[in-house]
Amino acid sequence: MSWLTDYVRPKVRSLLQRDVPDNLWTNCDSCGQMLLIRDYERNWKVCPHCGHHGRALAHERMKWTFDNGEYTPIELPKMPTDPLAFRDSKRYTDRLKTARAKTQLDDSLLVAHGRIGGRETVVAVMAFEFMAGTMGPALGEAFLAACRLAVLQKAPLVIFTASGGARMQEGVASLMQMPRTTIGVQMLREAGLPYIVVFTNPTTGGVSASFAMLGDVHVAEPDALIAFAGPRVIRDTVREELPEGFQKSEYLLEHGMVDLIAPRAELPQTLGRLVNMLAPTTRTVTLPGAGQEEQRPPTQHPVPHPPATRQSAAPSGHNSAHSEAGHKPPSGKHSAKHHKHRKKSGA
Repeated sequence: MSWLTDYVRPKVRSLLQRDVPDNLWTNCDSCGQMLLIRDYERNWKVCPHCGHHGRALAHERMKWTFDNGEYTPIELPKMPTDPLAFRDSKRYTDRLKTARAKTQLDDSLLVAHGRIGGRETVVAVMAFEFMAGTMGPALGEAFLAACRLAVLQKAPLVIFTASGGARMQEGVASLMQMPRTTIGVQMLREAGLPYIVVFTNPTTGGVSASFAMLGDVHVAEPDALIAFAGPRVIRDTVREELPEGFQKSEYLLEHGMVDLIAPRAELPQTLGRLVNMLAPTTRTVTLPGAGQEEQRPPTQHPVPHPPATRQSAAPSGHNSAHSEAGHKPPSGKHSAKHHKHRKKSGA
């Protein structure tokens, strides 16, 4: 009896009460199906049952986007952390410390460079895991740094947007990032470099009202919310029912705000085609006798001007025949008289 009590019963109890790790399973946010996290991450965080695209971390985006998952993050400028000494239920500085410890990021934008489709590209990813990807001065300065790097490397800029809008803890300073980021986009335009925006769920607020809507090409993930104000706010304001799928990427595609929708697994190939199609090209020139190749920008030929057209009617007081004759060589008779006059003067 003691053997059953002291040995068998504890063994059975340990088997029945074995704890399951919390990080082994997760549920789909759309259909609620249980998913093994290992398989879920291997499938690009896309539900195999309903196709819902879950939220991805900033470093995961970088790894999925660059060739062979190889990229080089850049150091971003440091900004004042709490310009307004803001406090609600918690100090803003404490919120920043918590977010930085949890995400290992300095702020809500990560910038790196590497190759996509074999072409050097600068990529910026908004980190929704850092205070809902909100926009403040640090994000604005990081975006400008990404634009400067793209101009320096003569490379396209790709940005993945995911944000709840401007960061309220930084007040008007966060709103000022809307025109500041627009300046960065203008830098790319003046340099003739492609600017590609990839909308992910959600892209809202001041981000969608500024640099997110200024891309040369707008790509979106399926079923992503893209809006300034959310559907609930609009519904309560206008007091009307909104169309089905309002503010989702498919709705915006039908209404011309999005150029194409690409599933997450197809995004690297899609971006590779876009950057190779839109990026400035170079031609290879072989130096004579050296056997070396030099990369030169494509030759820009001057635009030919149309030939000057002759007026159909001569100005008043002038004979058109005389004006045309003035451009003709002198006839033989006039030439002989001119020669005879020169002989007399010589004599």
